[in-house]
Amino acid sequence: MSDKESKRRKILYMITKGNFGGAQRYVFDLASNLPSDKFDVVVAFGEGETLAEKLKDRNVRTIGIPSLRRDINLGKEILAFFQIIKIIKDEKPDILHLNSSKIGGLGALAGRITGVKKIIFTGHGWAFNEERGGLSKIIITILHWVTILLCHKTITVSKKLEAQIGKFPFVKNKIIQIYNGIEEIKFLGKEEARRRIAPNIKFPFWIGTISELHKNKGLDFMIEAFSKICAEFPNTVFVVIGEGEERENIQKLIKKHNLENRVFLLGFIKNAAQYIKMFDIFSLTSRTEAFPYAPLEAGMARLPVIASWAGGIPEIISNTENGLLVRVGEISELSLSLSRLILDKKLRENLGENLSQTVRKMFSFTKMIENTKVLYE
Repeated sequence: MSDKESKRRKILYMITKGNFGGAQRYVFDLASNLPSDKFDVVVAFGEGETLAEKLKDRNVRTIGIPSLRRDINLGKEILAFFQIIKIIKDEKPDILHLNSSKIGGLGALAGRITGVKKIIFTGHGWAFNEERGGLSKIIITILHWVTILLCHKTITVSKKLEAQIGKFPFVKNKIIQIYNGIEEIKFLGKEEARRRIAPNIKFPFWIGTISELHKNKGLDFMIEAFSKICAEFPNTVFVVIGEGEERENIQKLIKKHNLENRVFLLGFIKNAAQYIKMFDIFSLTSRTEAFPYAPLEAGMARLPVIASWAGGIPEIISNTENGLLVRVGEISELSLSLSRLILDKKLRENLGENLSQTVRKMFSFTKMIENTKVLYE
């Protein structure tokens, strides 16, 4: 081994799923942008292949964890735990950087057992914020606390997440808040994007989102709200880019409101952000969020955003200044805000421009990388 190679610090990133949501994008951004003369990077993950494909294009080595799944299964958890230990022993990382709740707990324990000198956990959201029973929330809260105790440092991606977890005993000095950052995006123009992605949609005004089809994303709220105003705005459609487990339920809701010709589920589209300018309004009506990338992308594209007052979203969107915020699940409030944006072109332009300035000023990609590198050194 050369002197140069011996000075490189080895980082093993681990994440529960290998699809490409916000947490996977975070791992991809870090793993593919650290200087190769200082860091040797490998990424391990469970179910899903999209992350691996993207990392392969950037020459980042990946390892699958066959038994690691998002859903709870005791037998699979035990198998995954021993697979994680084996990977850590084989790779001998200087730094173990864990992402998402399940791999956070399993990986932190495995890291301690195998003697990893620096274990970092990034909290992309706390599972106790999701709709669950009381006992389930208590158990999950305790597990989050134990994970943070086992790790040397925990990164929270929003101040909201930091405040929620910072109240726990013995963790205050372990937590650091670092916002997600975003690079400049090469957007296609509105008409070209529409022509490439959905040439059969002939309506002139598009409300849209890029979102996993998951209950947490609140797409049902948006469809309910849209159903109340679609007759008033016959030239308007709602378009969703993304795929997920809630597709069938969402399709049933669309059918219930006879919106088959007004709401379009386009499925997963590779590099979806480059097409975001095909929308006139961007929506993110989530039940819970940590710190989403989607409104950052919309800001880069100078789109007006309407979003839920949830999680870290208000740390990006200031209501009526650079977007519109609505209370979670308030359908009438959401309908009124949508109508307001559809009718007021000047408001849309002002909100989009203001959000663009906010994103470029506060959520720098370089700042995210540099602040995280400090924890590795």
